[in-house]
This record gives sequence, structure tokens and C-alpha cells, in this order.
Amino acid sequence: MTRTVDFWFDPSCPYTWITSRWIVEAAAVRPLDLHWHVMSLSVLNEHREIDPEGYLWGPVRVCAAVEQRDGQDGLARFFTAYGNRVHEAGEWAEFGDVLADAGLSADLAEAAGTQEFDGAVRASHAAGIALVGAHVGTPIIATVDADGNRTAFFGPVISRIPRGEEAGRLFDGAVLVAGVPGFHELKGRPHAEPQFGGGATDA
Repeated sequence: MTRTVDFWFDPSCPYTWITSRWIVEAAAVRPLDLHWHVMSLSVLNEHREIDPEGYLWGPVRVCAAVEQRDGQDGLARFFTAYGNRVHEAGEWAEFGDVLADAGLSADLAEAAGTQEFDGAVRASHAAGIALVGAHVGTPIIATVDADGNRTAFFGPVISRIPRGEEAGRLFDGAVLVAGVPGFHELKGRPHAEPQFGGGATDA
């Protein structure tokens, strides 16, 4: 049975990028139908005392513009192209270049400097946060467990990309643990530096 997986992401987070490449790997060995959704660290932190990270608005605005014009396929291509440039290659990439890499119209880059798509970003962000609460960050994953119950969780936060069956097992385990009634949190070792995978194909 194919399982729908909803994945909320802020494209600028390097750990989220790694988790996104893991879920793509998992979808190659498990029957998963991936759906991508934007969330925003700027929105998450804007009413807190910490830095609201306003410079992160540009990428999520472009993501929202891409999704409105080019749908899920376009959003997946843009996220992949952005991650390859920003996280894998370490570039401070121009949005026009990323859009070109993804085969998308360069004029979508104009969204980064306007508030036209802020409502869409906020609505998508709110839909993800509503599943788990505002105490978490990016990414958020939601799916249906083996008993047909909808389950959602933050993470997993990982520093390298599991491949093949290892990716599938991590998916199975994450859904199993998150689906236990009363489950709240599971932590491992302190964060390690992200280990990028040398590029990625489309989601």
C-alpha cells in the first residue's frame, strides 16, 4: 500500500536538507508518495526574543511562488536545485540561477523581495505546526501509521543521509515510535556537522 508522506521544510536549514534527501532515499525502497510543503524559521521565531532570521524570507517566498505556478513537481525541483547549490556546493546562490537549474522561469525570483506570497507561506507553515506544536522546528513529517492513524513528528535530525534499506528502516522506525500514544521526544548524541552527499537528483 502506498503511503502519503507530507514533508514541511525551510530550504535554508542544512539538517532539513539532509533529512529531505533521506526521505527521498526512503521513497526508493518503500511505497511512499511524497508531498512537499513550505514552513518558515522566520515565521516560527518572529514573536520570540531570539533573532527572527528575517533574511530567510527570500527562499520560502520563492518556494511558495514556485508551488503556486508549477505545483508539487516544480517545488520539488526547486528545493533540490537550491539544496545542491546552497548546501552541497556551499554557494550563496542567486535565485535566478537556482530556478534555471530547476528548469523554472527566472521571473519567479522576484517573489523573494515582495510580500505577495507571505500569506501562502504562513498558511503552509501553520498547517505543519498545527500537527505537532510550535515547540519544534524544521522539518515536520506527517503520514499514516500501520493502523491507519495519522501521525506527525519533528525530524529526524540527522547529520548524514542514510541510503537504500537503511533509509527504509529509519522511516519504519520513526513512524513506529512517533505513532505510540503519549510519545513526545527522543534524542541521540549532540549534533555533528552535516555530511552532505555530493549532490542530489530531483525528489
